[in-house]
Amino acid sequence: MVSTYVTWGEARVKLTWKQDYLGPRELMTSAHGFCFWNGKLLIVDLNHRGWDFPGGHIEPNETPEEAFKREAMEEGYVEGDCSFLGCVEVSHHENPNWRKDSPYPLVGYQAFYRMDIKQLHNFDAEYESSKREFIEPYEIENYKNWDTIYQALLEYAMKKEAV
Repeated sequence: MVSTYVTWGEARVKLTWKQDYLGPRELMTSAHGFCFWNGKLLIVDLNHRGWDFPGGHIEPNETPEEAFKREAMEEGYVEGDCSFLGCVEVSHHENPNWRKDSPYPLVGYQAFYRMDIKQLHNFDAEYESSKREFIEPYEIENYKNWDTIYQALLEYAMKKEAV
């Protein structure tokens, strides 16, 4: 288990990587993942966040895996087979800005997956991203703010194949 503190906006949040752990559905806020094509990692240039891996909020009546697959298609125009990696626990216990009416729970979870891309569609940039690239996995820290949580996730994803 790996933990770190990050600042999101004005909030100080504790993140903890929980390998193979699926948090309670009612506390799941988003789904993300690493998509691989011929050994390369997909990254997308999101319109309001910059370079990142695919992921986003879970819609009502959607499972975390369905959300990740939808986000991978919307942002990267890819489809494939997924394997669950685990969750990042997002704790606001030490965040003085968190309120009971916050859109996020005091402790929430982000599900993470590995996708082995089976279909690479034409990139149309119709949704949330303006570009996609396939890079060597170790190069991601040149594109995205990187920390020990993401490193642990990526290392696990690289060891695990989708089922």
